[in-house]
Amino acid sequence: MTSGAASAAAPPVPDSRTGKGAQTPPHPWRPTRRGLEDAALAALAPVCAAVLALGGLAVWTASGGAGSPARVAVADARLYLPAPGAAETAAFFRVTNTGGAPDTLVEVTSSAVGPGIALSRHRMTEGNAAYREPAESLPVPAGGTLDMSPLSSDVTVPVPDAARWRTGDLVPFVLRFADAEPVGTLAVVVRPGARE
Repeated sequence: MTSGAASAAAPPVPDSRTGKGAQTPPHPWRPTRRGLEDAALAALAPVCAAVLALGGLAVWTASGGAGSPARVAVADARLYLPAPGAAETAAFFRVTNTGGAPDTLVEVTSSAVGPGIALSRHRMTEGNAAYREPAESLPVPAGGTLDMSPLSSDVTVPVPDAARWRTGDLVPFVLRFADAEPVGTLAVVVRPGARE
């Protein structure tokens, strides 16, 4: 005798000898409705992920991001007003790359300063003291920003003997990159700690 659960699993098949309904177990290779539903759900997640990835790639390509060269722009250029008698000061720039390839800031020059301008990163000692570390270059990520600050990186600028900078003065700089064209900008002289 079969249970009620078993009788619900397979429809009755007439017995040729008695003419009455008999139960036959489901064939082991015949898919059940539950098995088909589970298989469909298991296949749905990777298919949806693939469709979303292809859609995102298509939008990125259509917007010009795929394979496009680095496209840099410089903004928010500031030069700290040097302290009296100081031999050097710091300049900060925000470099934005809207291209599809990363680039690298390799040099900064200024006709108002002369030689000796250097890139640097800021590091901390174990005693929480900050110091500058010279850098050969600074990365500008694809679709990202190199945002210089006193806590990350800057451009070390020697103070010329003839410099009489005051807050609000504009000092010309040219930023040179590994791949993108050089970008000229004017940095405004500000008191240390000022954002603008």
